[in-house]
Amino acid sequence: MENVWSLWLTFLTKTEPGADKVSQSYETILVERRGSIAIITINRPEKRNALNIQTRAEGAAVLDELRADDSVRVVVFTGAGDKAFIAGADIAEFANRTAITQREVMLERGLFNAIDTFPKPVIAMVNGYCLGGGCELALACDIRIASDKASFGQPEINLGIIPGGGGTQRLTRLVGEGKAMELILTGAIIDAETAFKLGLVNHVVPADQLETKTMEIANRIAEKSPVALRLAKEAIKLASRSNLDEGLRREVDLFALCFSSEDKDEGVKAFLEKRKPEFQGK
Repeated sequence: MENVWSLWLTFLTKTEPGADKVSQSYETILVERRGSIAIITINRPEKRNALNIQTRAEGAAVLDELRADDSVRVVVFTGAGDKAFIAGADIAEFANRTAITQREVMLERGLFNAIDTFPKPVIAMVNGYCLGGGCELALACDIRIASDKASFGQPEINLGIIPGGGGTQRLTRLVGEGKAMELILTGAIIDAETAFKLGLVNHVVPADQLETKTMEIANRIAEKSPVALRLAKEAIKLASRSNLDEGLRREVDLFALCFSSEDKDEGVKAFLEKRKPEFQGK
């Protein structure tokens, strides 16, 4: 069993040779590195950062690069400018699309699932309109920090459609069936404080403090063991996707797996020596 766990741990922490930076250039997103934090900015301010096919593909591609880069420990998503995080999907792409074509587009590997399955912590830094597909992207993230000027909603019902990027599923798991029903069936747009009260966001801060608060939390997370972060994220996600008995059994397995890492040894040693641990992700 120990050998199996060691192999699994090696797979979780493996880095491709030379994968120390984002190697591609992108047209609709910007990627910035601040130490161990990577900031992905949806860069279509003229469209209020609406998601089109290209943006979704580029976002998924950059996550693939960051997944393989051990120097990146936390990823932050935000939107260009101060008006919108992501105002939704690019509705112009919906015109003249058949049901079959749309289904094929949605079943392709998407940005939302790429975020949801990304092994490292992902934070949404919500700086403005967070609607439709933008709200679905934020829901796919692990933590959501909002400006007091941000607004949230799933207004697809106003177009005669429903959320199709996980909104009906992730929103319901986050805020409960009744609140999700109301938001989705009315298409209502709510302010950041209301979103906080519903449990949709973790923090609401003044707009001029949004980046500071986000980076504070991102850096606090980045100081932890990358191995433990990945395993903790997997265990937490199981809570809403399995029954209690299955989740508890899996938690024990993941907890035990931590004991095959060098980070666990360093963490215990640092505690006993009364110093700050230096985790290497091994």
